[in-house]
Amino acid sequence: MNDFLERYRDYLRLLARLQVDPHFRARIDLSGAVQQTLFEAHQVLREGDGHTAEERLAWLRKCLANNLRDEFRKLNAEMRDVRRERSLDAALGQSSQRLEAWLVATSSSPSEHCQREELALRMATALGALPEAQREALVLQHWHSWKVAEIAEHLGRTRTAVAGLLKRGLARLREELEPKSAESSC
Repeated sequence: MNDFLERYRDYLRLLARLQVDPHFRARIDLSGAVQQTLFEAHQVLREGDGHTAEERLAWLRKCLANNLRDEFRKLNAEMRDVRRERSLDAALGQSSQRLEAWLVATSSSPSEHCQREELALRMATALGALPEAQREALVLQHWHSWKVAEIAEHLGRTRTAVAGLLKRGLARLREELEPKSAESSC
C-alpha cells in the first residue's frame, strides 16, 4: 500500500471503532473493513489526482460505511430487523464531524480545511498509539458518552483506575497534538 493512503489507516480505524458498539467489537472485523477500504481506495485514488482533501475523506468514509455494512450483514444475517437499521453513511459522517468539532471550531477557507484534515489524521494516529485501555476509555467517554462507572464495568477496572486512564490518555493526546513545525502535506 502506498504512503499516500497509509496515512489514512488510523483515521479509518478510529471511525470504524466509533461506529461499532463496544459490546460487538469482538464479533465485527474492523481491521478487515479498514483494510478493504484502503484496498479499494488504492484502486481508485491517486496522489495528485485533483481531488480535494474533503473529497478524499468523504469517499473513504462512504467506502468504509459500505464495508462496515457488509460486516454487520454477516453478523446479523439471520436476525435482521429493518426497524433497527440505521444509515452507516450518516453515522460515519456524524462521527467524522464530532471528531473535527472536538479538534477545532468550524472554518471555511481551504487552508483551514487542510489543517483540520491534518489534525484529524494526527488525532487518529495519536489515539492509535495509546495503550489499548487508555484508547478504549477515551473513545467510550468522548464518543459514546459513557459514564466512568460504565467504562469501569466494561473494562473490569475500578472507577479510580478508569479516571487515571482518562487523565493519562488525554495528557498524552495533548502532548502529541501540540503544534508541530513540520509542513502540512495537503
